[in-house]
Amino acid sequence: MVINFTKMQGLGNDFMVVDAIHQTIEFSPPLIQQWSDRHFGIGFDQLLVVENATQSGVDFRYRIFNADGSEVQQCGNGARCFARFVSEKGLTDKTDITVETASGIIVLHLEANGWVRVNMGAPNFTPQSLPFHQTAQQERYSLSVFDKPIELGAVSMGNPHAVLLVEDIQTAEVERLGKAIESHEQFPERVNVGFAQTIDRTHIALRVYERGAAETLACGTGACAAMVVLRQWGLIDESVTVSLPGGDLLIRWSGEWHDPVWMSGPAVTVFEGEINV
Repeated sequence: MVINFTKMQGLGNDFMVVDAIHQTIEFSPPLIQQWSDRHFGIGFDQLLVVENATQSGVDFRYRIFNADGSEVQQCGNGARCFARFVSEKGLTDKTDITVETASGIIVLHLEANGWVRVNMGAPNFTPQSLPFHQTAQQERYSLSVFDKPIELGAVSMGNPHAVLLVEDIQTAEVERLGKAIESHEQFPERVNVGFAQTIDRTHIALRVYERGAAETLACGTGACAAMVVLRQWGLIDESVTVSLPGGDLLIRWSGEWHDPVWMSGPAVTVFEGEINV
């Protein structure tokens, strides 16, 4: 059986995107791991799957699988690529696209400049939403890592994030600390780990160690998580540029817990392909 796919990227966070409306396939973890291999497969950070909606008033269902085959709830850079994909493939002629994910409904907006703006929903700071083994919700937590206390913020943006404030993004121990925190016993379903440096009140530099993918060039939900944690700490303003290794995203959040986080950024098609299964 031959499967058609599209390779896409958002700020270097790269994806294999598959139309599962007009193709039928079972996405097993071994198959996803094989495809994700950058030497023997296609190579990607995540696999994005377009399916028919299961709810009324929704345009599509959006599923995300990490390179290790695990299914996750949300991916911001992937959401932008998802919107560009369904538009370019003629699956919709809408500029406002409503999509169901494992973590809820999101709305994707195709902008005139080629960027995609995404309503990422309201942040959830309750420890249970990640989940995170804490007795009470706090703005800052202390986590023991390598027998030393690490201060961090925690938030769910549809998927779990821990955010650390660092003095210099270039010298931050992303690989060592990121790996340890990702699989820390306090996060029973693992966690994405953001290392954020404030440049000024409208600019953050960020690196993210992603759950199931290690450090990536960009993480949309990670950018949102870093922004809302630092805004909650009073360090930044309502509209912030987040600079990741792969490029910049614009993140907006009022600071009110029930208001949505808005993310704007590029989504690019790299190539079309087919693969035998």
